[in-house]
Amino acid sequence: MPTTVWGGIIFSLAPTVCVGLIFWFVMRAILRSDRTERKEYARIEAEERAKLAAQSAKTR
Repeated sequence: MPTTVWGGIIFSLAPTVCVGLIFWFVMRAILRSDRTERKEYARIEAEERAKLAAQSAKTR
């Protein structure tokens, strides 16, 4: 247990700061993965549409 004022301040704020940092890293990872997933989904969708258009152009 800290015996100085500054030690007490650091001791009481450290858990809150640590939990806040963990929360920030987790949310950042979730948002980045969502953005990457949407980008990849759009790329795959564009490829499938191009294949479909090429197929329909061949059959005409």
